[in-house]
Amino acid sequence: MASTQARLGQQALAVLDVALRVPCIFIIDAIFNSYYDPGSGWAGAMGNALVRVMGVLISSMVLLLSQKALFKFYTLLFAVLLGMAAVLINYYATSHIDFYSAYYKAALGFRLLPRNGPTLWLGMAAVQLVFGVGYVFLLNLQSVFAALVVLDIMIPLWGLMIELPADVRQLVAVFSGLALALNTAVCLAMRLKWFYYSCRYVYLLVRHMYRMYGLQLLLEDTWKRIRFPDVLRVFWLTRVTAQALILVYVVLAVRRESGDATGGATDGSSDSQGYLLSWDVFWDLTSNLIISGCDSTLTVLGMSAVISSVAHYLGLSILAFIGSTEEEDKRLGFVAPVLFFILALQTGLSSLDPEQRLVRLSRNMCLLLTAILHFIHGMTDPVLMSLSASHISSFRRHFPVLLVSLALFVLPVVLSYALWHHYALNTWLFAVTAFCVELCLKVVVSLTVYGLFMADGFSNVLWEKLDDYVYYVRSTGNIIEFLFGVIMFGNGAYTMMFESGSKIRACMMCLHAYFNIYLQAKNGWKTFINRRTAVKKINSLPEVRGDQLRDIEDVCAICYQEFATSARITPCHHYFHALCLRKWLYIQDTCPMCHQRVYVEDENRDRAASSNNNGGYAVPQDDAAAAPPAPGEHQHGQPAAELPIDRVVAGVQAAGGAGELDSELLEDNDSIEYDEDEWGTQNGSTPIEEDYINDDTDSTED
Repeated sequence: MASTQARLGQQALAVLDVALRVPCIFIIDAIFNSYYDPGSGWAGAMGNALVRVMGVLISSMVLLLSQKALFKFYTLLFAVLLGMAAVLINYYATSHIDFYSAYYKAALGFRLLPRNGPTLWLGMAAVQLVFGVGYVFLLNLQSVFAALVVLDIMIPLWGLMIELPADVRQLVAVFSGLALALNTAVCLAMRLKWFYYSCRYVYLLVRHMYRMYGLQLLLEDTWKRIRFPDVLRVFWLTRVTAQALILVYVVLAVRRESGDATGGATDGSSDSQGYLLSWDVFWDLTSNLIISGCDSTLTVLGMSAVISSVAHYLGLSILAFIGSTEEEDKRLGFVAPVLFFILALQTGLSSLDPEQRLVRLSRNMCLLLTAILHFIHGMTDPVLMSLSASHISSFRRHFPVLLVSLALFVLPVVLSYALWHHYALNTWLFAVTAFCVELCLKVVVSLTVYGLFMADGFSNVLWEKLDDYVYYVRSTGNIIEFLFGVIMFGNGAYTMMFESGSKIRACMMCLHAYFNIYLQAKNGWKTFINRRTAVKKINSLPEVRGDQLRDIEDVCAICYQEFATSARITPCHHYFHALCLRKWLYIQDTCPMCHQRVYVEDENRDRAASSNNNGGYAVPQDDAAAAPPAPGEHQHGQPAAELPIDRVVAGVQAAGGAGELDSELLEDNDSIEYDEDEWGTQNGSTPIEEDYINDDTDSTED
């Protein structure tokens, strides 16, 4: 029970901490969006600039305060506001004979106070008493001073009740206000020491973190400490809600004055309440809210924070639906807002005219939608591969992933059709269409590889060509994706030169050229070279078929499956499937069992004698193919129970990990990484030759 109350208390403090920082964002946004009159002269310009700078500086300082200092600052601020409200009420009440009529006009016609004199005075006295008690409580005054402050606030009302002359009442109200202002100034001056030490503490803390951890970690810590995304999110939602209420109130007021309860309908019909909005009016209101919701950099940041929240929960929902537990797949709430903000800066969204801003925002949202769909495909593809590789036959496990994949294929098609149906061809439409086609291609490649793995799972024999087929399918998809990247680079270059060039767009094009073109081409070419080298190594090894294969009576030491059609013999006289050994040779040029060199140059192959696990020497390659071990004898020279299975499994994992980097088939056990220290010893004692470890075919350096 206590823990629950403590947790609720912490959550309440967190909510209050965010709520108290939001007014600072409102003040900064209002300062940046305020109108400046250039005809006010140099003195007015200097004063305006000084007020702007001071407002932004003070608001930024309050925004960055710690939680304790923030609460104390708002305590003092609310005390000052209560004192000002009490003084204004006293002065206004003693300066007007007909106080109620003035109040009635000021309150927009709402009858909140009674009309007759004595009751009105009692109500005002109750309000002033509340203000006085609140002022005393917030400033934490002593009992004697507290009584004097409350008495000072109530004296002008007593003069009003005993009907003193107007001049005397005003003089009493002025002296009461001066006394309260003096008390407030003294209380604030006494807290200057606390303010100085608080600022010094923050400065020392920031300096220490900067020296110890650097600027990046300092900014990240500040970002999390003040909960800046939550502050921006509350700021944007509050701003849009307030604007929506104002717009709806104005529309309804206009409709009441014009007597049109249908909002401009031509059929003369009206609803019974007169408050329902027609579709046209609703669309206009929504459009105005969206336009005003991205009219400055801060509002764009707020909209990005809202998009971040929506994308985060969307990603979590999809992960729960497809049954994925990968932590890296939960980054959708970070990727989506960053992309939206970059698109907004790249297109100058906040500086456009209202109509152009709405069009540009809709186009940016289409691009963002395609990017989110690409990210979701990146979440579903590993789940598809793991399900097919693990040979899970439960339809309930496969159905969610296949359904999401089907949706990822249908949604881009529908989006492209709708856009081509309503818009003419331009660079933006070409980019969206290219992203949609690329996504459809990725889905087709993933489903094709998934189908190949499932077919292999239902097969009773080893499908040795499976790895080649998977490689061909993925390579085709990667080549087409690379071509799309080149085309998109050309489209962006055309847009920058002839439509809307900007420095941000140029930077994004450079990043696109490096990551999506150069690195992709480099990795693809390296994958091709590694495969070709591995195939060359496999082809250099002798192959056993027919009767000799049946005489082996053993299994592959990598996959522990029987030899169905053929086996490859290493120079150290160990037998493996060609497919399994090729995956191993992608990252290592040594035997998985004894770590002897697998690939020997042609001129040294006939003379090379390799030691095996028995401590003897293997026969040459030609003789090894013709002299298989006797029936009943294990091919590795030791009982199966004594094999170093942990090393074999770890080696298979390392092969699977490198295959992932090269877009290859993932094996079931992919959680054990390759350990050079573990594989750096032969038979637990003898170090491997240095050239074995540093072989040029090792792709783990990538």
